Amino acid sequence: MLHPIFSTVLGHPELIADHVANYAALARLETAQASRGLIARVVAGALAAASAMLALGLIGVAAMLGALHGSFHWVLVVVPGIAVLIALVSAYVASRPSEFHAFSDIRAQLDADVQALHLAGEGRGH
Repeated sequence: MLHPIFSTVLGHPELIADHVANYAALARLETAQASRGLIARVVAGALAAASAMLALGLIGVAAMLGALHGSFHWVLVVVPGIAVLIALVSAYVASRPSEFHAFSDIRAQLDADVQALHLAGEGRGH
């Protein structure tokens, strides 16, 4: 007596090919989702670093201009403040915890396939 998987492979090889193609499509989809989240976090981190450096430069320029003119202007606070705000928001986006479930759909599908094979084997009296 052969296991049901062998009779299926021998009798309907196109089913196995379709199943493998579906696994490849699922892996492609999950890889794209994982890379999209990672790219967004890397871009946010780079923007946070660039904005922080820009804010430091603008704060220095604002301090020098304030000392040179001897008076206070709101624009000397607002312009560096915008760069600081962008840096803070970008740092928050880059550092927030992500719900990354690495290939959980593929694992679930593999578990379902293994369970189905066990049930098929038990149904044949093995």
